[in-house]
Amino acid sequence: MADLPTTARVVIIGGGVVGTSTLYHLAKAGWKDCILLEKNELTAGSTWHAAGNVPNFAGSWAVMNMQRYGAAMYRTLGEDVDYPMNYHVTGAIRLAHTKERMQEFERVAGMGRYQGLQMDICTPQELQQYNPFMETHDLEGGLWDPLDGDIDPAQLTQALAKGARDAGGRIERFCPVVGIDKDGDEWIVKTEKGEIRCEYVANCAGYYAQRVGEMFKPFGGRTVPMVVMSHQYFLTEPIAELEAWTKEHGKKVAMIRDVDTSYYLRQEKTGLNLGPYERNCKAHWVTPDDPMPEDFSFQLYPDDLDRLEWYIEDAMGRMPLLAEAGVGRNINGPIPYAPDGLPMIGPMPGVKNAFEGHSFTFGIAQGGGAGKVLSEWIMHGETEDDMWAVDPRRYTDYCDHDYCLQKALETYGHEYAMHFPWHEWPAGRDKKLGPNDAKIRELGGVMGAYNGWERANWYAKPGDDTSEESTQTWGRKGPWEPRVREECEAVRDACGVLDLPGFSRFRVQGARADEWLRGFVTGGLPKIGRINLVYRADSRGRILTEFSCIRLEEDDFVLITAAPAQWHDGDLIRQNVPDGITVTETTTERSALLVAGPKSRDMLAPLTDADLSTGWLTHQHATVAGKPAFLIRVSFTGELGWEVHAANEDMPAIFEAILEAGAKPFGMYALNSLRIEKGYRAWKGDLSTDYSMLEGGLERFVKFDKPQDFTGKAALLAEKQRGRKKAFVPLIVDAGFADAPYMSTVWLNGDVVGETTSGAWGYRVNASVALATIRADLADAGTELEVEIFGERRKAVVQPDQPLWDPENERIRA
Repeated sequence: MADLPTTARVVIIGGGVVGTSTLYHLAKAGWKDCILLEKNELTAGSTWHAAGNVPNFAGSWAVMNMQRYGAAMYRTLGEDVDYPMNYHVTGAIRLAHTKERMQEFERVAGMGRYQGLQMDICTPQELQQYNPFMETHDLEGGLWDPLDGDIDPAQLTQALAKGARDAGGRIERFCPVVGIDKDGDEWIVKTEKGEIRCEYVANCAGYYAQRVGEMFKPFGGRTVPMVVMSHQYFLTEPIAELEAWTKEHGKKVAMIRDVDTSYYLRQEKTGLNLGPYERNCKAHWVTPDDPMPEDFSFQLYPDDLDRLEWYIEDAMGRMPLLAEAGVGRNINGPIPYAPDGLPMIGPMPGVKNAFEGHSFTFGIAQGGGAGKVLSEWIMHGETEDDMWAVDPRRYTDYCDHDYCLQKALETYGHEYAMHFPWHEWPAGRDKKLGPNDAKIRELGGVMGAYNGWERANWYAKPGDDTSEESTQTWGRKGPWEPRVREECEAVRDACGVLDLPGFSRFRVQGARADEWLRGFVTGGLPKIGRINLVYRADSRGRILTEFSCIRLEEDDFVLITAAPAQWHDGDLIRQNVPDGITVTETTTERSALLVAGPKSRDMLAPLTDADLSTGWLTHQHATVAGKPAFLIRVSFTGELGWEVHAANEDMPAIFEAILEAGAKPFGMYALNSLRIEKGYRAWKGDLSTDYSMLEGGLERFVKFDKPQDFTGKAALLAEKQRGRKKAFVPLIVDAGFADAPYMSTVWLNGDVVGETTSGAWGYRVNASVALATIRADLADAGTELEVEIFGERRKAVVQPDQPLWDPENERIRA
C-alpha cells in the first residue's frame, strides 16, 4: 500500500465497528479524503469478542431510532457492498415477571410503532410459539420483536470496511496514534508511520477512548468519563434437540431476554449462548495495581464463572435444554461503560472540530446508526434527529473516576432495569451540593441529581415513605403525590421557595457584543434593565437551545440556561464569539432561589431594599436579608415571583430569612407541574432539534425583519412560506393511573399524528396536562385526539394556544 498520507479531511482513531461505520457513512456521502487508523487489526478491541446481538428495543427514543436504522441497514449491507455476512434475524422475546414490566413493554412498543417497528405484546402462551423449549409458568407476559437477531461482528466490520474502501475511504492498520498536536485550526495526528494533518478528528477508540482522550487535554479536553467492565457469556456444546428442531423448521429458535432476571439466551449454531448482566459485576483497569495494558488486542480476561452461578441456574429453569449441555467456551472480555450505559457520540466537549464515538456497551447493535450520527456531526455540525441522549456534553465536571466507577457498576448490574419517572439511582450521588443543601435535607428534601447538582424533588413529612421501593411505579400516585399537591397549592395561594443551584450562567461582554448576539439568536434583545427569552436555531431552523438573556449594559449580557445544558451551551457560545468579546462563566460560584406566589411581594418587602413595584421581566441589584443579591422579575411557575441570585456564601442567610418569613419550600416535581400548566417549555424535552422554531410554537421569538443573517433564517423563511408540518399544543388528557410520558404517541382514527413532549398532573387546573407536537391541521382548540399511555389510548382534547392556567398572565404581572 502507498505510504501514509500527510493530509486528510477526517482522521478516525479506532477500527472497530463504530470507526468503520463512520468511515463508511462519510465515504458514501462523498467525503473521500478520510482515513481510519487502527493500532492493530480491525475488530481487535471489543468488537471481535462481542456477542453480536442486534435488538431494536430501547427505552430512549433517540437510541431506538439509531438501533432501528442500524438493524435495517445490516439487512441489506452484505448485498450492498458485496461481502457475505451471517446475519440471523430470528426475532426475540422479552419476558415480563411483573405488571410494571408489561407497562414498560407497552410504552416501548408504542414508540416502536411510531418508528415503523411492529413489536407485539404477548401472553405467556403466545410466547411459547416462538421458543417451544421455554418454561412460562411464572410470567405476566412478554414482548415479541420479529426483527431482533444476531450478526457476526467481524464480518459486519469487514463489510463496512469494504464498503468504505470501495467508496474512497482509506484504512491504515497496525498504525497506533501516539500523540495529537494543533497548528492553527489544523489537527496534527502523530503515528508511528508519520504525521497526518486534518480538519476533523474522531475518537472511536473503544475501551482505549479515555487514553486517546488524554491527548486532547492540552487543547481544552477532559478525562473521558468511562470505565471498562468485564462481560462474560458462554457457549454450550451442540444440543441434539435444538439441532433437530432447527433442521425441521429451517431456522433458529427465537432469542430470550429475561430482563427481570438479567440475561440473554440465544441459539448459537446448534448450541446456546448465555450472557448475564450480573449484580456482582466487575470493573477492570480501575486501580493502580491493575493498569490498562499498552495493547490488549484480541485478548480476554480469565474466566470467572462463579459470578454467574445464580444466573446460570435461573436460565436452566427457564430453558431446561441448557442444563443438558456442557460449556463449550467462555468469553470474558472488556466492554466500555459510560455512567448511564449509553454511548458518547458527538462533539468532544471543549474541543472544536474534534468528535467522539465510543463507550458502546451494545456497539454491534448501535454501530450502524452511530456511524450515521457521527458522520452527520462531522459533515454538518448537526444531526438529522435530536441525539442529546448520547451527546458527550451531557456529562460535565462532576464525572470524576469515583462517579464513573460507581455508576458503571450500578448500570451494568441493572442493565435491563426499568427507569421509573420518580426513581433516583443511588450510586454516584452528592457530587455537587448547593449552599443550602444541609438546610433542605433538614426540611425533608428528597433529592434528585441535575447535572450532578442535588436539588429537592419534593419535601417529605415525618412518616412519609422515602424508600427506593416506593418509587418503582410508572403511576402518578406515591408518597410524593400529596406533598407535590400541597407544594403547588402553596405557590398558587401564598408563597413558595425553590432552591435551584446549578443554573448555567455565561456573562458575555465587550465592544459590539450586542451586534454579535443579534446574529447569534433568532429574535430581538432586551433593553438595558430588562430580560427576555432568546433562542439559537440550527441551519434547518430547529431549536438548539433557549437562553434567558439579561441585559446589564449596552454591551454586557448574562445568558442563563438549564443546568444540563452547561457544556452544550458553553461550547455553543465560546466557539462562536468573535475576538474581543469575553465569556465568563459563574455557574458554580452563584446560586438561585425561585420565590413565587401571590404573597411573594408582601413576604419579600421587609427583607429587601429592592423596588418590588418594577414590572415583569425587569432586574435589579439589591440586598436581601442584608446580603448582596440580583433580583429578576420572572417566574417559571406562572405566579407573581422573583428569581433571587446571589453568591454561594450569601445564599444560606437569604434562604433562611425567606423561610422564616413564611415561604413554603417546594421541589422540582411541583415546578414541573406548574410550568406545564403554563405551557413553558423544558430543554431537550419540549425544546429539541426534532422541532423547528415554528413547529415549537416559538415564531414570536423569530425576528425575520432584522438585518442579521442568523443561523436557520433561510430555512425558517422557507418554512413560513410553505407552512409548518407540525404544531405545538397543550392537551387536556383523560389520563388513567399515569400522565403522558415523553414521546407518547398521539392518535386520530387509527393514524399516528404526533407525540407528547412532556406531561404531568396540573394541580391548579385539576387535570392531566400534556404538551405535544401534532400535525398542524389538527391544532385547532377542541380537536379530539387520543394519547397512548402505557398501551392505553386515552382521550385528549387540544386546548387554545395559550397557558391553561391564567391565560392572560394577570397573576404573573400583578
